[in-house]
Amino acid sequence: MKLDIYKQKWIDMVFEGRNKAYGAYVLRKENPKVTLIALLIGSSVFASLLALPLINWSSKDDEEQEKVTMVDMAKLNIPPPVEEVKPLLPPPPPPPPAPKIDEVKFVKPKVVEKEKVVEEIKTIEELKDKNVGAKDIKGREDGEPIIDKPSGDGDKAVKIVEDNTVYNAVEVKPDFPGGLQKFYEFVGKNYRAPEEDVKGKVYVQFVVEKDGSLTDIKVMRDVGYGTGAEAIRVLKKSPKWKPGIQNGRPVRVLYSLPISIVGG
Repeated sequence: MKLDIYKQKWIDMVFEGRNKAYGAYVLRKENPKVTLIALLIGSSVFASLLALPLINWSSKDDEEQEKVTMVDMAKLNIPPPVEEVKPLLPPPPPPPPAPKIDEVKFVKPKVVEKEKVVEEIKTIEELKDKNVGAKDIKGREDGEPIIDKPSGDGDKAVKIVEDNTVYNAVEVKPDFPGGLQKFYEFVGKNYRAPEEDVKGKVYVQFVVEKDGSLTDIKVMRDVGYGTGAEAIRVLKKSPKWKPGIQNGRPVRVLYSLPISIVGG
């Protein structure tokens, strides 16, 4: 059996015959009531402490929700962004003047006997920081290049050498206007055959000049009766040919061809 020292029966037994007005009796008698009150107060305080963070958190959420305000961006008068003005940089300084460079004549090394040496060959140190040229030239102090006067008669007009060579073969052969068929038609209309019944071929040779004219006309072989002389006469009346071309220029070309004679 468990003994409860705070029961009223036990308290009266302990304080029987004693002064019950003594403080210990009152304390023992009131202890259950005081303990209950203390327990209730402590539980309330403990519950309040537990609920306090929740109350604060809820109040903060309410405050944050109250602070959120919907704003119509179209109604806001937002000033345009200000462009950053970059400071103007000063112009770069002018480049330094070019250094003075002397030009040294380059002498091609050649193995000869010591007594026959005419010009002294420059050393590597003498050629350092210098341009190599045909002769020694002192450089200018301002570094500008020295343009030497050209040798020869520069003021005189250039004389073009005329090419009067007679070519046997060229890149583009001379041709009669319209082709050889037109040439033979021209010969047939202008050639006068002899009265004798002569047949055969007259072989002629001539030079087609740069302007297309025919010169140095020769008969290499004919059939007689004046057939060769008549061929020369007709060729002298020929219109100008298209000249032969060599290296993009008209040149003189030697040309040979046969003329057929049909007796009358």
